[in-house]
Amino acid sequence: MASGANQQTQALAKPDFTEAQASALVESVFGLKVSKIQPLPSYDDQNFHVHISRTKDTADGPAECVLKISNTEASKNPDLIEVQNCVIMFLKAAGFPTASVCHTKEDNMMSLVSVDNGSGTRSHLLRLLTFLPGSPVAQTPVSPRLLYEIGRLAAKLDKTLESFHHPKLQSLHRDSFIWNLKNVPLLEKYMDALGQNGNREIVEQVIQLFKKEVVTKLSHFRECINHGDLNDYNILVQPSESASGDAVYQVSGVLDFGDMSYGCYVFEVAITIMYMMIESKNPIQVGGHILAGFESVVPLTAVERSALYLLVCGRFCQSLVMAAYSCQLHPENREYLMITAKTGWKHLQQMFDMGQKAVEEVWFETARSYEARRSM
Repeated sequence: MASGANQQTQALAKPDFTEAQASALVESVFGLKVSKIQPLPSYDDQNFHVHISRTKDTADGPAECVLKISNTEASKNPDLIEVQNCVIMFLKAAGFPTASVCHTKEDNMMSLVSVDNGSGTRSHLLRLLTFLPGSPVAQTPVSPRLLYEIGRLAAKLDKTLESFHHPKLQSLHRDSFIWNLKNVPLLEKYMDALGQNGNREIVEQVIQLFKKEVVTKLSHFRECINHGDLNDYNILVQPSESASGDAVYQVSGVLDFGDMSYGCYVFEVAITIMYMMIESKNPIQVGGHILAGFESVVPLTAVERSALYLLVCGRFCQSLVMAAYSCQLHPENREYLMITAKTGWKHLQQMFDMGQKAVEEVWFETARSYEARRSM
């Protein structure tokens, strides 16, 4: 395993607070009485679903919140988390279904706490966000209409953030951030986690093609701020009744802005396509519906469209390689970490077997069918 990866692991210590400790933090830092607290699944941070007891002082406050405890590495960059908080509030003010940020007793948006776990003192940033209603897309029947709306949402989110300003916005330039889609070649440091097998061979081929076909075109992609993680657990939906009386699902929440960074419009649509493929019985069909929704707001250029296939493959590789690597570090979190791998390798193999031209034909033909409907 690469020494650079080992150093990152040492710096990135996942929080391991108990429910009692988390409850005490909510009360001491935010001044809210907890009636119930439950852990939520997470990648490298720690999250808790918190139910707040109503009192005279908190009668107008939220009844349910999410306590977010950042890992030690992220906690060293409060500027980045401050920007994330401000983006969440900016998008909410613009009409997006994002959470509200709860303030501490000192009227701050976050608080740094230090704990001694017996092997040294660690510092973690705390935030409290309002709990959003709905079910994850991963647990919902996904229709073409919902995929179209999710693609449209992804484009509107990035487009809206064009007008977001903040004195610490520079913190979103995360050049070596492993989850920025331009950084697929950085996966080479983590490849030993895959062992020697057919999966590794596919990833190696994707990386080489990515260097040749995508990295050389990066300067031609239009830049923007990316959410960067519109996955099937970070988008919540709720049912509503259509005019025909059938149940249709609408987006009720957008979660987890922890992977935000400066990227490109085409990155966001590629990431969204990849994650929406995970739960689909017809994964190749997904891309066209997402693309149609996205392009109803932000049409892609020819050069951006030509890179979409490899960008989707690249995101599969990022998710699958880093999940395998993280499982070596946190075997106790294997079930959550390997969610994508359950179907991800199969979908990546299918894309690779079909080839770029055949996959693009499905995507672009589906997207064209929406254009035809709009022009009627």
